[in-house]
Amino acid sequence: MKLFVINGPNLNMLGIREPNVYGAATLAQLTSYVREICLRENIEVECFQSNHEGAIIDFIQSAYGVADGIVINPAAYTHTSIAILDALKAVNLPAVEVHLSDVSKREHFRQVSYAGLACEKSFIGLGFKGYEDAILYLKNRLSTAEAKSGK
Repeated sequence: MKLFVINGPNLNMLGIREPNVYGAATLAQLTSYVREICLRENIEVECFQSNHEGAIIDFIQSAYGVADGIVINPAAYTHTSIAILDALKAVNLPAVEVHLSDVSKREHFRQVSYAGLACEKSFIGLGFKGYEDAILYLKNRLSTAEAKSGK
């Protein structure tokens, strides 16, 4: 099983940017956390972060025929990018949305999630644990689908 874990704009500034909202941990620590979970669960993982919408779209598209599922924190693109939504729909892989903060309790413009429209589930406001929950959700979902198909 292989998952792509994608982080959007400004997540490279974790630990610096609004620690009262996002915490003091860094992107490197988040990536390590994700890799440790995947190692423990026997899941191959590719982690990616970009501040550029096109690079995120290219990475999503590269998942086609390669990855079994996607965990995505589109960050600010959550609320603006129909192109990321379209890329997720195009590759047609099980996808889960993650947000470190609880966007439902933040500014009104953060209440719409375009990327979430292509995701089966969302984990919001759980910090790093949201990534673990998303990975375990996809592992269970993909294992169940595989068992049903007899693979």
